[in-house]
Amino acid sequence: MHTVWVRLNAVVFFGLTVLLCLSILAAISKIGHTSRYQPHIHTLALNNMKSLKNHGGVDRALLSFDINADMDPAFHWNIKQIFVYVVATYATPTNPKNQIVLWDRIIENTDVNKIIKEKNVFVKYGLVDQGAELRGKEVELSLMWDHMPLTGVLYMGEQKEGTASKFLLPMEYK
Repeated sequence: MHTVWVRLNAVVFFGLTVLLCLSILAAISKIGHTSRYQPHIHTLALNNMKSLKNHGGVDRALLSFDINADMDPAFHWNIKQIFVYVVATYATPTNPKNQIVLWDRIIENTDVNKIIKEKNVFVKYGLVDQGAELRGKEVELSLMWDHMPLTGVLYMGEQKEGTASKFLLPMEYK
């Protein structure tokens, strides 16, 4: 006969094995979802350039933008939340590729409205360069997001190549 401890051990580890198998199946179920179901980004464009100043040896640009994106297609049953953020990309002689997060938002699976539609959104984080090289640069605004599943691997998504909006910063400080 087996003791109570041996039977308890068998039941607990059987339960853990079942839980592991279900978690693996849940993680496998999302494979290919990101390539088939992309969010619809209708608008992401500069609305107003508030200022471009040099402060403490670094250039700082403050701006606002318009955003209209339907994030609903990115959700499925295994997604808990999506972290959405707007990234400004530009090049300088010192650093060939600069990427700065200007704005972010978390969209929960329980949110009824998964559409981001806002006008004249002021940036949460300023566009700050490490030096004084922002003047006259072309800046590209793009939308990126991180999927945070209930179980499985975290993965990123981004706006399709060539669909991001671009604008030029002024040549003079204002």
